[in-house]
Amino acid sequence: MLRNIVAYTYKPTLEKYLSRTRMYKFEDIKLEIPPQVFHPGFFFSTRFLLDYIKTIPIQGKQFLEIGAGSGLISFIAAKSGAFVTATDINPVAVDYLKKNSIKNELTVSVYQSDLFSQIPSRKFDLIAINPPFYKKDPVKIKDFSWYCGSNGEYFQSLFNDLGKYIHRHTKVFMVLFEGCDINMIREFAGCNGFHMVCVSQRKNWLETLFIYKINLQE
Repeated sequence: MLRNIVAYTYKPTLEKYLSRTRMYKFEDIKLEIPPQVFHPGFFFSTRFLLDYIKTIPIQGKQFLEIGAGSGLISFIAAKSGAFVTATDINPVAVDYLKKNSIKNELTVSVYQSDLFSQIPSRKFDLIAINPPFYKKDPVKIKDFSWYCGSNGEYFQSLFNDLGKYIHRHTKVFMVLFEGCDINMIREFAGCNGFHMVCVSQRKNWLETLFIYKINLQE
């Protein structure tokens, strides 16, 4: 009940605040974030995944962030010495990824891409994924940040193509939350030769989040 009350009062206030472009600072990275883009300061999944990625040595690694949104994870990875590719289906997000990479003097290859569709063929050493969680069909471009399709089409496509972009030592991490259809996601993974292992979880006042490592089945 408390969760419902907090969500009911918090969401309208947050939506009003994020209805115009805002500045966000993390460490020494400054980001300009428009209303059409997922804001890392108010949605916990980005920071949780970032905190985990920061524990992994990535200097000199080929790093891919799928659905980069604000690009915070990609920019931290670039600052840490990784060779970074950041993608998003949202053209507004892509535009701001390019602008913010220049403003922060960070080298990031940016592509507008529906999952892997426009990413040049290569093998990455580390892939970070913050997917849309909710089973509903997206209509507007901003919806793709939230909705994975009524039958989980996002995850089906993800696992269909993931194998083309990894080698046997690639580390793939995906953040999910308790409201996801995790059994469905596991099924899509298994059908494409992968299995998912929960490597971290974090509970806050609204939800419990999980980070899954995606491994090739042996």
